[in-house]
Amino acid sequence: MSGKVVVITGAGSGIGRASALAFGAAGWSVVAAGRTRAKVEAVAAEIATSGGQALALEIDVTRPEDNARMIADSTAHFGGIDVLFCSAGYRPDGGVVESSDADWDMAFTVNVTSVYWAAKHAIPILRTRGGGAILINAGTFGIRPAKGKAAYAASKAAAINLARSIALDYARDSVRCNAICPGYVDTPFNADFPTNGVAAFLDEFQPLPGVIQPADVASLALFLASDAAKMITGQVFVIDGGQQAGIFR
Repeated sequence: MSGKVVVITGAGSGIGRASALAFGAAGWSVVAAGRTRAKVEAVAAEIATSGGQALALEIDVTRPEDNARMIADSTAHFGGIDVLFCSAGYRPDGGVVESSDADWDMAFTVNVTSVYWAAKHAIPILRTRGGGAILINAGTFGIRPAKGKAAYAASKAAAINLARSIALDYARDSVRCNAICPGYVDTPFNADFPTNGVAAFLDEFQPLPGVIQPADVASLALFLASDAAKMITGQVFVIDGGQQAGIFR
């Protein structure tokens, strides 16, 4: 896939960062986009140090103009894009009564609307390249919710159906779109999970031993972006150590 270009949001840490490094190591040109300049610049520098090509972009996915600029700047710098991986996420706590309107709106803005904005500008570019792929980092709560995660679960379910809709609408343009649904992953995104509770949680709910690492999800993203997955679109890929396999462990 040398010469291909991938744009990754949320690239400053966690799954986004691991994916940027994985794509860079595989020979892709990488646009590392995120809200913290120092973090995305560090990721881009790490890719460049390993001999790859990378561009760091400071963007706020909650701003439509930033999503448009992300695609425009990526295209101007690398001559086009081939893959968009929307990995930025927001996870507030609370049921519908406990959730604030601000958290509800932010969950949908980050987890769904920002993907719409980015895809809206990316798809015309993908068309000019003869096709490409869009990946959406959704999460298993988009399939089955947990208590106290109403806004997060609802927005991730919407993200899954957005992936399917994009897949259906642009398949004849050879634009593929798939959703990735990780379970518990060892990332800063889950830093608020009680340290002494992780082992107990995994023992109860995850059949496979071990903790999912960001690199595990990055490997899946790299496959789905590649030509090896050229006939895969509109699908939901769960990477959760077997949690979704049944209602009981």
